[in-house]
Amino acid sequence: MKNASIATVSLSGALDEKLKAIAGAGFAAVEVFEADFLSFNGSPRDVGAMCADLGLKISAFQPFRDFEGMPEPQRARNFDRALRKFDLMRELGAELLLICSNVSPAALGGVDRAAEDFRALGRLAAERGLKVGFEALAWGRHIADYRDAWEVVRRANHPAVGLILDSFHVLARATPLEAIRAIPADRVFLVQLADAPRLDLDPLSWSRHFRCFPGQGELPVTEFMQAVAATGYSGALSLEIFNDQFRAGSAVRVARDGMRSLLALDDRLGVAPLPPRVATQGVAFVELAVDEPAAQDLGVLLRGLGFCRTGRHRSKAVDRWSQGSINVVVNCESDGFAHSHYITHGPGVCAIGVETADVNGTVTRAQSLGATSFRQSVAPGELEIPAIGGVGGSLLYFLERKGPLGEVWRREFSAIDEPPRRGLLSRVDHVAQSMPYDEMLSWLLFYESIFDLKREPQLDIADPAGLVQSQALAGADDSLRFVLNGSSATRTLSARFLSEFFGSGVQHVALATADIFAATAQMRANGLALLDIPANYYDDLEAKYGFEPTTIAAMRGHGILYDRNESGEFFHTYTHMFADRFFFEIVERRNYRGFGAVNAPIRLAAQTRELRPTAFLHL
Repeated sequence: MKNASIATVSLSGALDEKLKAIAGAGFAAVEVFEADFLSFNGSPRDVGAMCADLGLKISAFQPFRDFEGMPEPQRARNFDRALRKFDLMRELGAELLLICSNVSPAALGGVDRAAEDFRALGRLAAERGLKVGFEALAWGRHIADYRDAWEVVRRANHPAVGLILDSFHVLARATPLEAIRAIPADRVFLVQLADAPRLDLDPLSWSRHFRCFPGQGELPVTEFMQAVAATGYSGALSLEIFNDQFRAGSAVRVARDGMRSLLALDDRLGVAPLPPRVATQGVAFVELAVDEPAAQDLGVLLRGLGFCRTGRHRSKAVDRWSQGSINVVVNCESDGFAHSHYITHGPGVCAIGVETADVNGTVTRAQSLGATSFRQSVAPGELEIPAIGGVGGSLLYFLERKGPLGEVWRREFSAIDEPPRRGLLSRVDHVAQSMPYDEMLSWLLFYESIFDLKREPQLDIADPAGLVQSQALAGADDSLRFVLNGSSATRTLSARFLSEFFGSGVQHVALATADIFAATAQMRANGLALLDIPANYYDDLEAKYGFEPTTIAAMRGHGILYDRNESGEFFHTYTHMFADRFFFEIVERRNYRGFGAVNAPIRLAAQTRELRPTAFLHL
């Protein structure tokens, strides 16, 4: 993307680290934030040389504060300050100074007064081959609206004075966008982009802590850009993000996310279309990496859930377990990706197979958005299943029902004639992944930009040791659902998973049934122990909903939790944790689209009591 820029304030680290991450992500330009420069142990020429060596143009030096409309002697002092900044900019190799609207209590109002200040400053800038851009802060004392800022620029009437449009400052005030379309393109010197969740906060706090990349929030950034495009503007699009998560996270990851957000935005605008987001058709398989002893224990758990071992890989130590349309792949290989994942993380989910209507289109789109492709050698006659890197170093494989990829089980696995077991599970309902809180926005953007998924409202879940943020994404037909869980608290179950698992990953897989009472009764008959839920929960449930005695007794006996809303009902229960790392959830939906979040504190408390859980009864 030739006009992509990002402000250094968006990333963590020292200035040189930020610049390397920005260049590595493919940006063409950078806004140098003054605080980053002042804290860097190097001269302006050093910084300019670094940018040049990395192939980065400096799109702006910023910010210059509290300039326009000041009384004397502050006004004269402002012009002295500006001249010093101009000298610095010439050494840096920066041509544009970003000036944000005045917030000082001493500032005097008046568009003409502000215009005169900018006209005088424009003359000084032009003498040095520089330009100045005026941006309306959403909390500016006298100028908080881009339309007023444009009027100042228009009246200043100097070629070195232009307008800077920032999507956050425009959209945070719900300012109408139509007037942008009438601004001449050559008078817009820079366009800055930021999204944000909708929060009931003052604009300053909202801006300083909760900005995010386009597509990660809820502001109409696409509509803003459509208005900008109508002007004919073709200059830099620069991401300026103030976000506590970003400043705590990896500069490399955040820079890559920023580029992904701009590519996805260009796709939405039709500027640089990508293959369309392909509809998903469900989870084709869940693959677990284990060693031989863990595979034996896992087999006991799967049999308790009603799975049968239906296939053995023709050349690898890999078994297929099936029930309904669910496929669980248990990989005991001593080399290859799954083994590496096991060595790093211990037993757990190393890959998820996603079924799509168009594998090639999905892979092309993912690669275009910066996803990491994965390939490993395959034996003669085996299929090379396309894959990309996923959460926590796991993989996402792509399959489709037509063609060779629809024949993977027949072509690569020998059938096992194992006595069938009565199983009442039908499909994978959703996959829950835990991650550090500062990674949640990154993976939200990853899933939403690649797949045809939409987010559900974010929820705060009460863990006994702190809050867990939970964000669900679902396809239009709910055949594929991911739930992303993150917590900044260090003692939550989610945080414990990250510690035990040595990183992000799948913490549980939910399996659907049409009759949870029959399914759990069969599991108990198979010798499977389910998570113990306190009697107090059922006493309250009985009083709240007036269940029949036989129903509430069955729920007590099988640890079944319950929720209902205006559209339907939800029943769910859980296995004990396997190897302190993951567990299964059994769910029955009756016209209900949520995830039973009201019961999460009950489940989390029950799991927390199991300090070193016994996963199941040995058969």
